[in-house]
Amino acid sequence: MPFPDLRWIEGFRDRVNADPEMAVIGDWFTVPIALTFGATRYVLTLERGQIAGIAHPPRLHDRAAFGFRAPHHVWHRFIGPNPPPLYHDFFAMLMRVPEFVLEGDSLIAMQHARALHRMMNLMQGSEGANA
Repeated sequence: MPFPDLRWIEGFRDRVNADPEMAVIGDWFTVPIALTFGATRYVLTLERGQIAGIAHPPRLHDRAAFGFRAPHHVWHRFIGPNPPPLYHDFFAMLMRVPEFVLEGDSLIAMQHARALHRMMNLMQGSEGANA
């Protein structure tokens, strides 16, 4: 599954939706979010901690409350099998990696911080990271 094609993001969706921790902590995590990998953008619709929809490419009506944007090389470091310091956690990247950007409403993002953190952790070590 080459990163970040639709099959890769569908695999990510499947990991999130099958995760027992997300089933517990994601009850209020209902929000559309964007993930932008270089020029490739997705809008994920989250409902109660489950990824219920993937819009690619997103259209005008596919709105996101917030999202994360970074070049491919930043995402590769984050999702790789052994992320280097500062790339091991998306909060660390937000604070110390200028190319990793939180777009949109940061308050909504932080209101869902625990579930969002778990979801992003499920992205790490994913297949196709080195493709």
